[in-house]
Amino acid sequence: RRRRPPARPPAFRRRSPRPLLSLSLSLSHTHTHTLTHLRAAQARKPRADPLDFPSEATETALPRLLISSQPRATMSVSPVKKQKMESALEQLKQHTTVVADTGDFHAIEEYKPLDATTNPSLILAAAQMPDYQQLVEDAIAYGKKLGGSENEQVTNACDKLFVLFGAEILKRIPGRVSTEVDARLSFDKEGMVKRARQFIDLYKDIGISKDRILIKLSSTWEGIQAGKILEEQHGIHCNMTLLFSFAQAVACAEAGVTLISPFVGRILDWYVANTDKKTYELSEDPGVKSVTKIYHYYKKFGYKTIVMGASFRNTGQIKALTGCDFLTISPKLLGELSKDNSKLTPKLSVKDAQGSDLEKVHLDEKTFRWLHNEDQMAMEKLSDGIRKFAADAIKLEVMIKERMFGTANGK
Repeated sequence: RRRRPPARPPAFRRRSPRPLLSLSLSLSHTHTHTLTHLRAAQARKPRADPLDFPSEATETALPRLLISSQPRATMSVSPVKKQKMESALEQLKQHTTVVADTGDFHAIEEYKPLDATTNPSLILAAAQMPDYQQLVEDAIAYGKKLGGSENEQVTNACDKLFVLFGAEILKRIPGRVSTEVDARLSFDKEGMVKRARQFIDLYKDIGISKDRILIKLSSTWEGIQAGKILEEQHGIHCNMTLLFSFAQAVACAEAGVTLISPFVGRILDWYVANTDKKTYELSEDPGVKSVTKIYHYYKKFGYKTIVMGASFRNTGQIKALTGCDFLTISPKLLGELSKDNSKLTPKLSVKDAQGSDLEKVHLDEKTFRWLHNEDQMAMEKLSDGIRKFAADAIKLEVMIKERMFGTANGK
């Protein structure tokens, strides 16, 4: 005769059954740690009733995770996912505002900078690409509509082209775009002020506020004073470019301009071409050292002007200036940084600047001219930069004139 199974204890029948859960959870380190120690504690402390459940205190620490006495296999904990390694570009963005040095919209969309800078050389290159021919046609139509002499129409068309490129760039970035005044006006203070205001009016005509524009001016004495007038009298933000000397940086700070663009690569180029030393460690790179000194000076003495390193020859120079306010970088080097997973650490900091031994300097015009003249590299590179930007502005005008009036008249 088959024996009946023994009756269950009355205590069990009095209990309300608790639901059994099979959970697949990705537990935090804290919960996993608590779970381990909880089991150890339960193993050490004997229970009066083997069917007792965890106490309310335990359930508070681990909400409803230990609800059944089912085997551990019913609770699968997914492995902690490995964190994706951040690229050097993403790491750089955590310490420095990244600016795209290009007129190519596609590069801007790919690398997602905050701001963008343009110059005559970049606009000339972009204006010859098939993707941007409609902008060229629109600029030509604008120049013809205003009328005047052929030269006036060409000038107006070129100015409009700069603004059209700037407007398209602003659709792709959250910050500001830099638009450069003709380098042939580099020694004409009034001429630079006039052209800058014309650019701002052109932007205003298409609904773009001056707050989203930086006007680029050459860092001659006249350019710096034009920047001072534009900032103080017209509320127009300025980006002082072609900056190679400490004297230029000091004068810009005293003028209260919004931003400066001290060059790195072109300084290195000059030292490689004009001295016996042909290779430099990053700690010795004269361009990196120049920007570092300027950054320290500005931060030590509380100048609000933004330092934006520019003109890089390799990603090493960029990494060596991690922590600088802004860095404007070409698409080629942005691409290299995006594929680089090496660890970046800030190299520039306000704390280090405060501890530097730099002394405050005041420059009037004659002192500025003398100190700048004493820096052979800065003198030569400023002159060379102005000539190159002017040459590309002329090439752009020739191209526009040929499109407007035919090849014969364009020559």
